[in-house]
Amino acid sequence: MDVVKRNNVRVVGRTDGPVVVLAHGFGCDQNMWRLVVPALIDDYRVVLFDYVGAGGSDLSAWSAERYGSLDGYARDVTEVCQALDLRDAVFVGHSVSAVVGVLAARAAPERIGALVMVAPSPRYIDDEGYRGGFSAEDIDELLDSLESNYLGWSSVMAPVIMGNPERPELGQELTDSFCATDPDMARVFARTTFLSDSREDLRSVAVPTLILECSQDVIAPPEVGAYVHDAIPSSRLVTLDATGHCPQLSAPEATAGAILDFLKDLP
Repeated sequence: MDVVKRNNVRVVGRTDGPVVVLAHGFGCDQNMWRLVVPALIDDYRVVLFDYVGAGGSDLSAWSAERYGSLDGYARDVTEVCQALDLRDAVFVGHSVSAVVGVLAARAAPERIGALVMVAPSPRYIDDEGYRGGFSAEDIDELLDSLESNYLGWSSVMAPVIMGNPERPELGQELTDSFCATDPDMARVFARTTFLSDSREDLRSVAVPTLILECSQDVIAPPEVGAYVHDAIPSSRLVTLDATGHCPQLSAPEATAGAILDFLKDLP
């Protein structure tokens, strides 16, 4: 299968520049990065794509078996990198994609040379000595609501996830993105995302890593950012002056600036 077509891959920016791969999170697509891309394209070759099941991807390539685990999404990443013959790319992953990047870097270390984790969470459910932000009952209720009425769930939850209630257009954009996703595929991705526990995977990271957290984020509270930072040796933690879970939309200049500062320090 043509991976470039399957994952709706787009490449923009400097053809001879260092490579930056931008990966979207649950219920979204590559369009979520549109406000950050202009800050990168003068100096970097920027790769955008949609996971199978999202955006302009080939929906016929989706299967519940493959995308019932984060490894399936990591395979999308490594196969895109292989198709473009990328080497030492900087992988920028939003939300659950931050952990997908960890898995992809372990599976294909020659392809990914650095990670930027935007609002990451290795586990959403609280555990002994760990605060993920949700109880097991919270997640069960969230998934039950999503599975029984996905469109209704999207209209309620997307503005909460986005935050910034004084800017309702942001919540509406995320709602529209969620609602554009096939409900059956979204249910599988949601269960994969919210029931995952990738804390041990963090300890395998051996590449330069930037962790970006927002000052207020109902999905990934500050304790999560601190945990990820502690778990990844020599990582850099930056708290953005931004609220909500999608700083690439709510605070694109701050997000792009932090990414650029990190990129400039790479060897």
